Amino acid sequence: MSPLPILYSFRRCPYAMRARMAIWASGTAVSLREVALRNKPAALINASPKATVPVLVLSDGTVIEESLAIIDWALEQNDPNSWCDASPETAALINACDGSFKGWLDKYKYADRHPEQSAVYYREQAEEFIGDLEQRLSAQRWLGGEQATRADVAVFPFVRQFAGVDPTWWLDAPYPTVRTWLNDWLASDTFTGVMAKYPPWQPDAPDVIFAKSSGR
Repeated sequence: MSPLPILYSFRRCPYAMRARMAIWASGTAVSLREVALRNKPAALINASPKATVPVLVLSDGTVIEESLAIIDWALEQNDPNSWCDASPETAALINACDGSFKGWLDKYKYADRHPEQSAVYYREQAEEFIGDLEQRLSAQRWLGGEQATRADVAVFPFVRQFAGVDPTWWLDAPYPTVRTWLNDWLASDTFTGVMAKYPPWQPDAPDVIFAKSSGR
């Protein structure tokens, strides 16, 4: 086993994305294994039978299977940006993102698979969450207050997906502060740093060390 923790990830997965962002920001090095979702490696399945990314295997064999738990682990190692925030308010926001918003987002993205309603209908349901973010961000710089927290990191990848379903509509949607917040994250060194492309991991491949570079 690698002396570093092993992170099984998929570049475009929002859950894996937020886990990578926290690991990157913490400055903690891990061995990154990019997963091809149609051909999941046996090592991933052995570590976590549900075989959904992200999965973090620590050096002592402990397996962390949920993205929020991986975020918390990373921030426990080091939290230079003071992202750690366990307040009930931000926890409720993350729960709303991962719950009802994610459900409507999936139907909006794949409306052809859910012909019961139109894509516009699904978007309008998801907009309830986006509207809440707009209110929050109109009153404060970040979702949790005057500095970014784990809530921003946890929610951002899903808002990115929402905005990407219909980019033309999004540009004129009545959510200017959410757009500014989203664009700030998209341009951040943290996001650009974690979105490098890697080939799918193979058992005989050398380790890919995933760590914040000295210049960031």
